Amino acid sequence: MDQEHPATARQNRTREHLKLALIELIKDKGYHAVTVKNIVDHAAYNRSTFYIHYPDKIELAEDLLVSMLKGLEEAVGIPYMHGHKFYTAKLNTHSFNIVSYIYKNRHFFELIKHEDTLPGLHTRFPQTILKIYKEQFDFNTINHIPVNMDYFKRYTAYGFYGLILNWIRDGFKETQEEFIKEVIELTKTHIYSFEFIGNDHSHKH
Repeated sequence: MDQEHPATARQNRTREHLKLALIELIKDKGYHAVTVKNIVDHAAYNRSTFYIHYPDKIELAEDLLVSMLKGLEEAVGIPYMHGHKFYTAKLNTHSFNIVSYIYKNRHFFELIKHEDTLPGLHTRFPQTILKIYKEQFDFNTINHIPVNMDYFKRYTAYGFYGLILNWIRDGFKETQEEFIKEVIELTKTHIYSFEFIGNDHSHKH
């Protein structure tokens, strides 16, 4: 694997610090009250450093949202081999890497609890989960009952999002393992098996 250039690594580190500052400030005072000055003061940078990376707070917020949701899409396929069929009866806690990703990045995903939060988070988070269901998986229903698969994917994706949202809002009261076990039991009631069909780059890990 190629080593990251020191200047690039430093730039990435700076961007991560600015993103972290934005997350913390949104939780503290709400997105609309946050200024570039607040962000640089919180991250211990000067304004000129900020403007090297972003023209304004809006671009920083968009970069934060896009990078986290892209990471969510990429995390999903890690436990699965492309083209393989998986049976819900045999799923285990390692089968839901999406949950591990959300928990690992809970500092970010907790922003969903706030009203004045990152623009687009409330709509694009569930849309990303639907995109994952639509593009990365083919499902077989229990007893192979024929259904409108577009409706089925929407139904299951938004149902899963509802459970995730509740878990976040409850402050991750259940452990990852407890939460995944509950999701697996629910999944077994309507999905017999699924095939992983998307996201080839997940398998370079």
